[in-house]
Amino acid sequence: MDSRLRCRELKSKVMSAKEAAKFFKDGMVVGTSGFTPAGYPKAVPLEIANRAKNGEKIGLTIITGASVGPELDGELSESGVMKRRYPYQTNSTCRNKINNSDINYCDMHLSHTPQWVKYGFFGNMDIAIVEAVAITKEGHIIPSTSIGNSNVFVEYADKIIVEINTSQPLELEGIHDIYNVDIPPFRKPIPLTKVDDKIGTNYINCNKEKILGIVFTDIKDKTRPVSKIDDVSKKMADNLIEFLENEVRENRLPENLLPLQSGVGSVANAVMGGLVNSKFKDLVVYSEVIQDSVIDLIEAGKVKFASGTSLTISPERLDDFYSKFNNYKDKLILRPQEISNSPEIARRLGVIAINTAIEVDIYGNVNSTNIMGSRMMNGIGGSGDFARNGYLTIFTTESIAKNGDISSIVPMVSHHDHSEHDVMVIVTEQGVADLRGLSPKERAIKIIENCAHPDYKEALYKYFNEACEGKYKHTPHVLSKSLSWHDRFMKTGSMQNKESLSQNN
Repeated sequence: MDSRLRCRELKSKVMSAKEAAKFFKDGMVVGTSGFTPAGYPKAVPLEIANRAKNGEKIGLTIITGASVGPELDGELSESGVMKRRYPYQTNSTCRNKINNSDINYCDMHLSHTPQWVKYGFFGNMDIAIVEAVAITKEGHIIPSTSIGNSNVFVEYADKIIVEINTSQPLELEGIHDIYNVDIPPFRKPIPLTKVDDKIGTNYINCNKEKILGIVFTDIKDKTRPVSKIDDVSKKMADNLIEFLENEVRENRLPENLLPLQSGVGSVANAVMGGLVNSKFKDLVVYSEVIQDSVIDLIEAGKVKFASGTSLTISPERLDDFYSKFNNYKDKLILRPQEISNSPEIARRLGVIAINTAIEVDIYGNVNSTNIMGSRMMNGIGGSGDFARNGYLTIFTTESIAKNGDISSIVPMVSHHDHSEHDVMVIVTEQGVADLRGLSPKERAIKIIENCAHPDYKEALYKYFNEACEGKYKHTPHVLSKSLSWHDRFMKTGSMQNKESLSQNN
């Protein structure tokens, strides 16, 4: 494996995943590579989980870049190893354990995590596990399909285990741009002024004396499939494109727009994918995750360059993507999430932030994490990093969920992630609400009229009109009824007042 492990001094550190798993002790804080099921360690976490399944007592705090695959989040949560988790997850087993309070979970802005590690807010980091495609002659680490917080973990962990994954192509070498940010008060401006600027190295600087073990594996990334673009997603994409075209006509955007950021998942992928059939060209992407839609836009000649911290290609396209990787290599760059999610860079470049909401209230507050206020889905991720600092902040959501039993437009959100102060535009399949410069009451009318589903529009107006009769007129609410829709859903399985509907019929 000389092409993968180029440092002769480290060849004696090669060991099995089972041997490497023995280094982990109860109570340790562990940082791992990985960002949206890409580039995460797989073989060693599986063996750590096996230790617990065989009766050993071992509980760990796990800190990653973002979500990781089942070999890590799934196995460590199911086996009871994971006791505390930061900063974002999407695994169903892990999510259930969080919602049952078996795992202590702190949902965080992704751009905050590296600084918390550097200042020791999580405590001392005992071990980092990092997936790599290779180790250089000097002992530095060449990451695989994501960077996330790997560079920070390698610097601040006491010890390091490297998984060299031979299923990850060596052609990935060269697309990484590792730049480290100092801690305050020594922090300097990040010297990045264009999406395609390269400001660092293509490897993670590593003190090879800290490497405990090197494990070879060939387990592939378990990325998530993305749904095909359905009629609802297409309508949302069409509404978004129409809005952006109007911004160009009004000279508020250039013809090739500004750098695009998009959240992860099927809805975000579908909305971004709609740009393939738009008239826009020479686009650039400055985001966290480069997923299928970005590759489609590159292939269609719409996107000329994309920057992220993770390559998360759906399973059915992964092999084809790797076989054609040299066609994309000069158009892609992966950066640490401290750079990809930097508020400084988002503000400087004027990012158009497009993220997904679970629900939006009539005044423009957004819930993107907790269903019915208490049930954690995934986490806030990087949406807040971009929403607060973007040139344009757009949230998309289908106007209804659960076959119409839930309205995504509600009197008051059951959990706040993004306040009305950060939210500029709401897009549903029903239409677009441009909220810039509007008072709360004006926002309410715009959101109800343009974004709410017809089945709920009358009820929303009824609530709003009743609220406007109250004593305080600026942001009117009927507090005894503001969460009544959520309460009704929890009791009956639907937000619709079916008794009232039957009486009207």
